[in-house]
Amino acid sequence: MGLKNNEARVLVVLFKGYDLTSREIERIVDLRQPEVSIAINQLIDRKWAQVTSLITEKKGRPVKVYTLSRTVDSILDQIEEQIEGEYRGRLEVIERVRSMVKESRVTE
Repeated sequence: MGLKNNEARVLVVLFKGYDLTSREIERIVDLRQPEVSIAINQLIDRKWAQVTSLITEKKGRPVKVYTLSRTVDSILDQIEEQIEGEYRGRLEVIERVRSMVKESRVTE
């Protein structure tokens, strides 16, 4: 799908429409914290997810909550365009090789 496995797993969880903390995502997708963090950061870099800080009454760090920043259809459209672009690129390479082979046969 053009995504790393962990990114895809976290994305699918976010597709369900929940606002989730890193710890909740860890439990649902059965990944360790660093793996979830890397996957979430990749989704944020793609502008598919966003983070908000939830201030709790307890002392300590605020809890980060992750949500989708785009609609599911918008994200899937972007993935589809990426896959189609890669596919077209590969077909173009094949066609260039084909024409190079034909040219070399003509010049022999």
